[in-house]
Amino acid sequence: MSNLSSPRARWAARTPMAAHDALPAPLRRWLANAALPWSIPSAKRAWTNAMRKNHNEAAALAYLTRIEAATLRREAAQVWGKTHPAAT
Repeated sequence: MSNLSSPRARWAARTPMAAHDALPAPLRRWLANAALPWSIPSAKRAWTNAMRKNHNEAAALAYLTRIEAATLRREAAQVWGKTHPAAT
């Protein structure tokens, strides 16, 4: 099998901006103000899961905000030290 016929060859051919542009507009706007650097696949997966459960954009965005806040609380001590107010 050559490298050109592998599944990864098709994956790598897509540009990151094209993947970003393919995201729903509300998700792109939310990512623009996100506190963490979300990857496109993880943001899309979280959005898809939230939309499947709620069928509501506002609820999906609130879900993403909760995920992000939980991650910040969990990682605050490692990143900024145990004395940071967000560290639990």
